[in-house]
Amino acid sequence: MSDIHAQYNDVEKLIDDEKFDEAAAALEKILGEDDTFVLAHLALARVYTKTGDHEKAVKHGERVCELEPEDAFNFTAMSVTYQKAWAGTQDQEYIRKAEDAMARAQQLNAR
Repeated sequence: MSDIHAQYNDVEKLIDDEKFDEAAAALEKILGEDDTFVLAHLALARVYTKTGDHEKAVKHGERVCELEPEDAFNFTAMSVTYQKAWAGTQDQEYIRKAEDAMARAQQLNAR
């Protein structure tokens, strides 16, 4: 297992223990080493959603979709992130984006 994967596994334990600030810092460090590490972006989207930083959660979720645009799971996860961002902010733009992301996921699954 590569060092970055070992670091990521340690971060998952922090998330499980709800040590979100520590987890976010560790994940940002991982991305400083490799900005294309999808699992770190997915985890940051989760962590920032849990801490109410919806703008950062959306940013990381969108990055995942850029990195793996053919993966339906990523668009499903992005839809959920947008829905939670809407719930936390009441910004209607997030609902439109959630619907678009879900439609993209369904389109990819239909292939």
